Amino acid sequence: MKCRDFAAQKIIGVCNGEICSAGMAGQGSDSQPTDAFEYMLLEKDPDLYRMVFSGPSHISPWIDPSVLNLKHRIGRGLFGDVWIATHHQRTEDYDRYHEVAVKMLHPIKEDQLQLFSARFDEIFSKCQGLGNVCFLHGISTQNGRICIAMKFYEGSVGDKMARLKGGRLSLSEVLRYGADLARGVLELHTRGILILNLKPCNFLIDEHDRGVHGDFGIPSLLFGLSLPRPDLIQRLGTPNYMAPEQWQPNIRGPISYETDSWGFACSILEMLSGIQPWRGKSPDEIYQLVVLKKEKPMFPYSLPPGVESVLSGCFEYDFRNRPSMEDILHAFESAKDADHDNTAWDNSENVTVDRPTMANHTNWLLFKDKLQVGDKVRSRKLKSSCSPETMEIPDGTIVGMEDDGECDGFILVRVHGLHDPLKVRCSAVERVTYGFAAGDWVRLREEDKKRSQVGILHSIDRDGTVTVGLIGMDTLWKGNYSDLQMAEAYCVGQFVRLKANISSPRFEWQRKRGGGLATGRITHIHPNGCLVVKFPGKFSLGEACSCLADPSEVEVVSFDKCEGIVKKYEHLEDFHWAVRPLFIAIGFFTALKLGVFVGNSIVRPRSRKVASISDQGDDYQHQQQVVQNNANAAWLPPPVANMLFGEGVASSG
Repeated sequence: MKCRDFAAQKIIGVCNGEICSAGMAGQGSDSQPTDAFEYMLLEKDPDLYRMVFSGPSHISPWIDPSVLNLKHRIGRGLFGDVWIATHHQRTEDYDRYHEVAVKMLHPIKEDQLQLFSARFDEIFSKCQGLGNVCFLHGISTQNGRICIAMKFYEGSVGDKMARLKGGRLSLSEVLRYGADLARGVLELHTRGILILNLKPCNFLIDEHDRGVHGDFGIPSLLFGLSLPRPDLIQRLGTPNYMAPEQWQPNIRGPISYETDSWGFACSILEMLSGIQPWRGKSPDEIYQLVVLKKEKPMFPYSLPPGVESVLSGCFEYDFRNRPSMEDILHAFESAKDADHDNTAWDNSENVTVDRPTMANHTNWLLFKDKLQVGDKVRSRKLKSSCSPETMEIPDGTIVGMEDDGECDGFILVRVHGLHDPLKVRCSAVERVTYGFAAGDWVRLREEDKKRSQVGILHSIDRDGTVTVGLIGMDTLWKGNYSDLQMAEAYCVGQFVRLKANISSPRFEWQRKRGGGLATGRITHIHPNGCLVVKFPGKFSLGEACSCLADPSEVEVVSFDKCEGIVKKYEHLEDFHWAVRPLFIAIGFFTALKLGVFVGNSIVRPRSRKVASISDQGDDYQHQQQVVQNNANAAWLPPPVANMLFGEGVASSG
């Protein structure tokens, strides 16, 4: 068939290497955005054509304030108020009135509206066509405040809980809603959107009794903008549902997709128990418990094993050890179809009994990187060691995989020098791409004073795209492997001190009495490489002093690295800070014991001599007894003497 037999013009699209008709493109779902593609526009002459690039039509999210009529307020949240409104859409063909819910945010300065508009425009285009996320009508302004219009839903999971006795849902309902909500979170994550504000009152219920997300990442939209209460935006969410890294993302972070796993698990536990995590606590108290003391929310008894495993993993302090939303969705999908009506899980008093979260038996970090045949791998290093270990697989290639459906299946790795490939577990190796593997300490080649130069590599794709956790950044730094170079690794237990050429460190560093820089010991490492350093020899109200440190500003101190006898002696002094108070305490109690012994040997003979040579009455003997008691009391208080030495005042009574 010749092209001249066609109409005057015809569009032939080239999409993903295949030819498709333009008419077929319009048969898809109206809500699903169409990807950009190239097509050839043919004129009457088949030898004359031109290549054209076409993309999806852009829909403006802005709504004329005159067509948005606010009726009455129905709620108040952390970042603004919620109103019922009417959205009037008028075209040449029809007039439509939609009842919508409007989130009226706190006032934003005019010079920051452009930044907020750009952020919302990006999210608006990404949220089109999502099944378990609320439908967005657009954005407008009312009385100088930003208004986000979305589809109105009759109620939320929080409302449903408030109407029930005990405020908790049945297990079957929690599993069903949990699967819907996990699917919605995963949809947003795949489009690069962080929610950061997951809680039952933001889980809406549609007309089919399905869970729908009513928040699409408002904290991330407002981050960095001026609000009447700056502490609201610095927290990046609601305190009772916030992960540890949300409180100080540029120091103890960064925030990531696994940050939403914490808030999701907090919401599920509240739906099961009817009790809000850390109920009645102030934001400062929650910060002390979650961030500093690493406390976890209370956990209900008797859940399906798969659900309990992922929920327990969601409360890991280090977000790298938490399950991904894909793992959570799989656990809820697998459990929701089981019959729980005849078990003790549904409507049981056991649900109201709380306990701390169980220890996570599944290391979710080991299963996040899906290995493939042809990947370069090596044995995993010990997490608590920086020294090179004798690895079974220093460098190998995957030549086979067992497809048995297990997360931790067996793989075949060919190692240079061995005839037969080795059969090992997937969790025993890590993928190496362009010389880097997840967890490596790396240094950025490009300098930036706002962020640290040294951080921890979180992921590296097979195309060379990397994500790195760095101090000074709220989210993961993204770039290419060519922007990185290997850096000195740090681990818990090492002794470090501030480099001599650092005059103004990022964090305040402890000093000795003489003014010299103190040497501390690493006790924890945050995912962005921020070091928690403690100084056991320095006491502050009975607690050991600690501080944070930038890994690019400190150096490891050891006996071998110290030059000269004086430096070696100073290092030994720093090393023995932890045991020096113990020796001081032992010496003190030894001297105390000796003093009591000498005091007893002096007082007791005198009392016996007086009693033997004197013929006194009972009154005089009673006076001598009082004198002896007072002498013993001068050495030690009676309770202390009885407790430590088993003698003292009680022996003379």
